[in-house]
Amino acid sequence: MKKKNAESLVTRSKLVHIKELAGQEGMGYLEPVKALSRLTYQSIYVIDYSDMSFEYVSDNPLFLCGYTAAEVQAMGYAFYEKHVPPGDLEMLSELNEKGFDFFERLPPKERKMYSINYDFHLQHKNGSFVLIHHKLTPLLLTDAGKMWKAMCTVSIAYHKTAGNAVIYKEGADIIWRFCPDTRAWQKFPRPQLSEREMEVLRLYAQGLTINEIAARVSVSPDTVKYYRRRIFETLDVGTVVEALGRVVS
Repeated sequence: MKKKNAESLVTRSKLVHIKELAGQEGMGYLEPVKALSRLTYQSIYVIDYSDMSFEYVSDNPLFLCGYTAAEVQAMGYAFYEKHVPPGDLEMLSELNEKGFDFFERLPPKERKMYSINYDFHLQHKNGSFVLIHHKLTPLLLTDAGKMWKAMCTVSIAYHKTAGNAVIYKEGADIIWRFCPDTRAWQKFPRPQLSEREMEVLRLYAQGLTINEIAARVSVSPDTVKYYRRRIFETLDVGTVVEALGRVVS
């Protein structure tokens, strides 16, 4: 079953025919990706769907499962088969299928504006498991609008279970959640914060403590904690960093 699921991941995703982008649009695109990896706490890697390889893997240890970045890069898509447990691999196979169905129904000019987020387990080579939060967004498309290269980020999941797949569109006021019961994407309004919640979040981003924020907005520390809890619940996140990511994505 695990091998079948891994093959399913590759079969739908892999480009059978590929033509270079007109005007060499993709030249040098990896340098900004590498620069971003030096600035973020997240793991970053780039998938090339023309051969199902990992074109770049950052050296952040979260995604590496005890290997070096070069070793994970050499594995490519085989890394998933080796380090994702069978149940989660089956889920990833379905999300891959449903995600590409969604993507291919979009107007080609809008496809780079979308990203997909979901959670799954990785097994370290020492046997331990970690639940990660995975985000994927297109980097380069073929002339026909097919996914050619995608950038992925990996952080610790704030949910307790695998799944939780959501598609975002840049600047849109709606999101799409994958419903396991209907096996389909469902549209929802994008969560919005109140002005006071945004103010509290900005102050957290500036590094202020709870007491400092309370003094700045003239409320009690317990009220600041309440706002923080509301922010996390509204945005469906578990940290201030993730909340900031939700607000700007």
